[in-house]
Amino acid sequence: MDNQHKTLINELSKLLLGGSAHASFSDAVKGLTPQLRGIKPENMPYSIWQLVDHIRIAQWDMLQFSKDADHQSPKWPDDYWPKESEPADEDAWKGSIEQIESDLDEFIELLEHSDIYQPLEHGDGQNILREALQMADHNAYHIGEIVAIRRFLGNWKS
Repeated sequence: MDNQHKTLINELSKLLLGGSAHASFSDAVKGLTPQLRGIKPENMPYSIWQLVDHIRIAQWDMLQFSKDADHQSPKWPDDYWPKESEPADEDAWKGSIEQIESDLDEFIELLEHSDIYQPLEHGDGQNILREALQMADHNAYHIGEIVAIRRFLGNWKS
């Protein structure tokens, strides 16, 4: 791997992990009061739980699409958003967060060991680079919403 490619992979990894230009996912959910996970503030379509689980589902889908030609994506938009405004229990909350973190680690591993420019055989022009940028963009957008809701609810560190 040449230095330019290494630099690109390094920067993509930082972008995916967050924390440079925006809060990381871990920071966005750290210290969140459990009772606030399911609250939908007025004029907001989603609770923090729904945003967290949506990130999990969408990120999982992008990871699976990137590595598995037989992967079938969930039905859009119904299967990308949880219906319940709050997690069923603490295990559901922790499980969603753990999957987000482990899927992100797995995607970064894929990024580091793939030809990121090569179109995926089962796609229609997508490649790992595009999936990395889409994942980073998607996650950052919803992480920002989590932070905004926490601010609105008075539960952000400022």
